[in-house]
Amino acid sequence: MCLPSTFFLTFASQKNIRDIYSTIMNLKKQLLYIGVAAALLSPALSSCGNHNDKIKKTQNTTTAKKAAQVDTAVVSRLKKFAAEPRCKGQFAFYVYDITADKPVFGVNEKQPLHSASCLKLISGTAGLHLLSTKYLYYTALFLHGQPKNGTVNGSMSLLGSLDPSFKAQDFMPFAAAARKAGVTKLNGHLLLSLPITDPVKSEPHWYPWDLSFSSFGIFYKGQDKIIQAVLNAFHQNGIQLTKDQIIVVKNKIVRGSKLLHYQNTPITAVTERMWKHSANTQATSMLYTIGHHLDPKAADPTVAGVKYLRTFLADSLKQKDKGLCIHDGCGLCIHNLLSPKALCAALLYGRHHPDIYQVMMKQLPTAGVDGTLRTEMVSPMTKGRVHAKTGTLSHPYGISSLAGFLTGNDGHEYCFAIMDTEMSVLDARVLQRKLCEALLQ
Repeated sequence: MCLPSTFFLTFASQKNIRDIYSTIMNLKKQLLYIGVAAALLSPALSSCGNHNDKIKKTQNTTTAKKAAQVDTAVVSRLKKFAAEPRCKGQFAFYVYDITADKPVFGVNEKQPLHSASCLKLISGTAGLHLLSTKYLYYTALFLHGQPKNGTVNGSMSLLGSLDPSFKAQDFMPFAAAARKAGVTKLNGHLLLSLPITDPVKSEPHWYPWDLSFSSFGIFYKGQDKIIQAVLNAFHQNGIQLTKDQIIVVKNKIVRGSKLLHYQNTPITAVTERMWKHSANTQATSMLYTIGHHLDPKAADPTVAGVKYLRTFLADSLKQKDKGLCIHDGCGLCIHNLLSPKALCAALLYGRHHPDIYQVMMKQLPTAGVDGTLRTEMVSPMTKGRVHAKTGTLSHPYGISSLAGFLTGNDGHEYCFAIMDTEMSVLDARVLQRKLCEALLQ
């Protein structure tokens, strides 16, 4: 399987993608390469159309929405809920009737508050919009040269990615594929292509115990650990390779290379863990993925990633309040400030994009059933009927948020967001349950 003289996988521009695609199509007879290359490039190709920020409405017709009216009984219950005595602290919520396509009721709905992990709604939705729900993380090993008595007088290329689930032991099948191809010794170099070379960095405002860096995949731990993991895998498969033979490069495959092995991970595997289980490592990896996609040459992709999230919040979600602020992709930073209306805007954005909405409904925690809501709202009234993202930080003071979808007994679909700070998390969860009950009665 032959490649162009120097083959670069880059997602910096649509022009580059078209050039690569054109090259692949000229190699139709080499079916193995085409099949794999198409798999590697499909996320980039499918994301091209997403740069047009046109909202694709669902099948609900405008006529049907105009005919639906906001349920006055729901409004009355929400007003009663808002007026009830509650613990001291900051309190805000907002409810939107999707069926009627109208706001229902809110209290302090535009007030910027600490969002905690509900920020993952925005980082996840922004990532699915930019990259597409079909995006794949790829890792691939290529061989240049033909083994003679086990020795290759050529080179190998290992293309890494920002797959957050890829562990050190996952290099074993790649080394095993090289051994199966007859390689026992490499006289040339192994070109190790890495999107980032430095270990993932802690956000300045995170508390020291907020994130376990050991939980990150190997591609987030810096080139030294990656090189050692590659060496271990090759040595365990009986292939002679030294550290000096490994050269770190940027997305390069040598001419005449043959694909030996590859692995793909869908982006939806990342959103599932960051939404259903509120995984901070996965949300941080999403930020790195967004940033690297926009600026492949950046040493620190989080800068471009945060900039994009802020742009997405202002331009796509139409939330331009100067008090709103995004500092990271996971919500650990206490300087992240969102509002109930901003969180509902992210939900409504997903609702209006069928592909994203489908992912949301599968991956948001379900009350009393799974994820971070498995033990919450377990009564018959709420169990299985609330699909929402949780956000919790117990330091430096209680922060608890909840934002999601539910369908009331009136048949209307609602999105809602409630945010509480400076109060006990347990007290905040009581308020969240009462809000959902007011919508479901």
